[in-house]
Amino acid sequence: MSMHRADSPLLGGAGNIDRFITSAAAIAFVLATADLVFACTYWHQLYAVPPSRLLQNIAAGLLGKRAFLGGMQTAQLGILLQYAMVSVMVGAYYAMSAWFNTLRQRPWLYGLLYGVVLYVVMNHIVLPLSAAPKSPFVPSWIVSSIVVHLVFGVMIALGARWSARKS
Repeated sequence: MSMHRADSPLLGGAGNIDRFITSAAAIAFVLATADLVFACTYWHQLYAVPPSRLLQNIAAGLLGKRAFLGGMQTAQLGILLQYAMVSVMVGAYYAMSAWFNTLRQRPWLYGLLYGVVLYVVMNHIVLPLSAAPKSPFVPSWIVSSIVVHLVFGVMIALGARWSARKS
């Protein structure tokens, strides 16, 4: 399958740019929030991990173990980092889809593939390079995480497709 380069919808006028940016921001907000709710619920229900601890764990990617000593400030940093990471994930796909029609024409296929890429990048590149302490091996979390990343990829791809449509 070839990836045909297209004229970017961003070049189509201010209305298209606004729709593109608004869509990306909305998708990023919804996905980051849903991910936090899911992760906090999962870890709290199964292991009694308080949400603030999970947020500090996100901040630990930047601060290391000292994130767990920072109280609410590092929990807030964790929230900020979560929304920033998801915004980068969304922004990257949207930017690529602005140039390659195929990504918008087949959102289910490329969304699922993008979800796999997101999972691999986050779990085999970003996390190992971060300062976060090693997480325990929890098979149900790994399976859940893969599914969540696949859903993320499809939602991002569908959002990019919708945002590029003419009004």
